[in-house]
Amino acid sequence: MQVFYCDHFELPLPDGHRFPITKYRATRELVQSRLGESVSLRAAPAASDEQLQRVHDASYLNSVSQGTLSELDQKRIGFPWSRKMLQRSLRSTGATVATSLAALDDSIAVHLSGGTHHAFADQGQGFCVFNDVAVAAQELLTRPSIRRILVVDLDVHQGNGTASIFSGNPHVFTFSMHGDRNYPFRKTNGDLDIGLPDGTTDEQYLSELQLVFDSGLPLSETDFAFYVAGADPFHGDRMGRIKMTKEGLRQRDRYVLNELRQRSIPTAVVMGGGYAEVADVAEIHFNTVQEAFDCFTADKDA
Repeated sequence: MQVFYCDHFELPLPDGHRFPITKYRATRELVQSRLGESVSLRAAPAASDEQLQRVHDASYLNSVSQGTLSELDQKRIGFPWSRKMLQRSLRSTGATVATSLAALDDSIAVHLSGGTHHAFADQGQGFCVFNDVAVAAQELLTRPSIRRILVVDLDVHQGNGTASIFSGNPHVFTFSMHGDRNYPFRKTNGDLDIGLPDGTTDEQYLSELQLVFDSGLPLSETDFAFYVAGADPFHGDRMGRIKMTKEGLRQRDRYVLNELRQRSIPTAVVMGGGYAEVADVAEIHFNTVQEAFDCFTADKDA
C-alpha cells in the first residue's frame, strides 16, 4: 500500500501557535516503526498550476504564490505567509492528488496529511490554504472512467470549503458528519450534512454513521471515494466537543473502509484535523493507516 507524506517540508509557526504541526512527523514515525516495509512510504510531489487552477480563483492563487495575502486573509487561514508555507501547501495538495492516483491502481492509498476542507475557491480558512480533496477530485474527473466521486468527511468540523466548491456539481457528492455547534459556525450546505450534538459518544456516532451508509449515500453510482478521517472527534481533542474513544474512531475507520471496499470503490484516505496531545493524534492517525492497510491486504488476498 502506498502512503504519502510531506512533513519534511517545514511549516514555520510562531512560538505558542495552536496548530500541532509535529503530529505529521509523529504519525509517519509510527507508520515506519510498526508497518515498516509492509507499506511504501513516498515523499509528496507538488501540485501543479494546472491542477490548482481547476479549483481556485486565479487572483487567490496569485496572492498565495506572490505573498500578497492581506493580514485578514492570513488571519482567516491561521498561518503567517512564507515561502515555506507555500511550498508545504503545494506538497500537501500534491500528495492527495498522488494518493488518489495510487488508489486507482491499488484500490486504496493514504496521505498522512491533507483534508484541508475549509479552503474555498477564493480564500483559505481554518488552517487550510488549498483544498486538496477538491484539487484531486477535479484531476480524477479528467479521466473518462471517473464519473461520480463521493467525499466522506468525518472531521469534527464541517467541510464548508469542499461543499461550496462542489455545490451544484453532479459529479461530486459531499457528505459531512460533524459537530453541529463547532467551527465553522456558519455552515455551507453540502449534499448531505449531519450535525452531531456536543458529547456524542461512540455508540451514538457509529449508529448515525451506519444509517447514512444504509440509505443516504449514492454508493452504487460512485466510481471513487475520498475519506477524510479526522482525529478530532476524540474526547481529548481541544477543538472537538465530541466524546469518541480511540477504539470508537478505529471502529469508524474500519466500518467506512470496509463498506467502500465491499463495493469495489477505490478510496483515497486523508487525515483531516486533530488537536489533542500529539501522541494521541498520531496514534489515532496510525490506527486509520492500519485499517486502510488491512483493507488493502484483504483485497490482495481475495
